[in-house]
Amino acid sequence: MKREQRLRTPAEFRRVRDLAPRGWPHPLLVLHVAPNDLDRTRVGVTVRGGVGNAVIRNTVRRRLREALTARLPRLQSGKDVLITARPASAKASWNEVCAALDSVLKRAGMAT
Repeated sequence: MKREQRLRTPAEFRRVRDLAPRGWPHPLLVLHVAPNDLDRTRVGVTVRGGVGNAVIRNTVRRRLREALTARLPRLQSGKDVLITARPASAKASWNEVCAALDSVLKRAGMAT
């Protein structure tokens, strides 16, 4: 994922969480979407300590980022997307993660 397609600073992550009108929950993850003033979609992934140790958290983060990268061309532009992993995502299969991501993106109206 290119640098300009990512949320990078803690302030950007906080802004998405604060400006998102609501979160779209799933047992594996939570999606927050906020508008931005850019002509592109930016994506961020957070994984809290409750998900597991550092190795597990980084694995979950990489899997979610890879799944999002594959879906990025189909997402609406002008939005910031924040995915927060839940503990169940550490034990989920790749297909389950992809299905969960597709589900919340569709419910949020982000997938075209």
